Amino acid sequence: MTDVTTGDRVTTSDLEARLRVAMRLVEEAGRMALAMRPKAGAPAATLKGVQDWLTEADGAVERFVGTALAEAFPRDGFLGEEGGRRTGALTWVIDPIDGTANYARGSTRFCVSLGLMAGDEALLGVVAAPALGETYAAARGLGATCNGAPIRVAATTALERGTVELGWSLRRPNAMFQAMLAAVMATGAAVRLGGSGALALMDVACGRTDAYVELHSNLWDVAAGLAILAEAGARISPFTAGPTMSEGCPILAATPAVAGPLAASIGAAIEAGALGLPADWR
Repeated sequence: MTDVTTGDRVTTSDLEARLRVAMRLVEEAGRMALAMRPKAGAPAATLKGVQDWLTEADGAVERFVGTALAEAFPRDGFLGEEGGRRTGALTWVIDPIDGTANYARGSTRFCVSLGLMAGDEALLGVVAAPALGETYAAARGLGATCNGAPIRVAATTALERGTVELGWSLRRPNAMFQAMLAAVMATGAAVRLGGSGALALMDVACGRTDAYVELHSNLWDVAAGLAILAEAGARISPFTAGPTMSEGCPILAATPAVAGPLAASIGAAIEAGALGLPADWR
């Protein structure tokens, strides 16, 4: 792994140091978010767009983590969903509250997600779900864990025995989502919608589900997940290779045996190229 700005080698000890700091900060940020979580009921948040929620905690968590990372690693860059930007040798990418619609209603299914990128390479990721009491972490070549215990994708080999979670985004036509849903149901897989893309990816990584598909995700939604999924043995669509990565891309992550059949089923139902997969991906 090479630092794309300086050309310096990113060593295992560098990653271990960054991972320790990232875990501490993300877990602290998770506690902050949990303390600020609205009570159950109607959404306690503002709308950035249709079903695109923003809470006070989004900004507070992003500022806290961004400031702390700048102090710990002043040469590193930063990209936050809520507007935090800093250029640097490597880039930390944060979704301060993933699953904001859940969070705004006092639900438990939300998380703080932080990844480290070297160009288009995911180096490490930490995802903390404080209301669930879970912290997922991984760094390239160091394995993936949940609360310190190793995790691995499921050994499922057939979609009719599997569970697939779908993500819904207004950035793609509803008709495409409906076609994707029908295609997945036709495989015999059980279908889930949980409202947090980052936690959906963690469910794949630890074997609770067998795949996650969303037709539009942003880098902050998946940066941490890419590193954790890779270390957990998942097969992942080439998100960072997409020419529109800066604007959002589709994501498909699955246990290896079902990834190809799932992609084929969805690809046959929606417009060509919508999953962003190369022709030989299967």
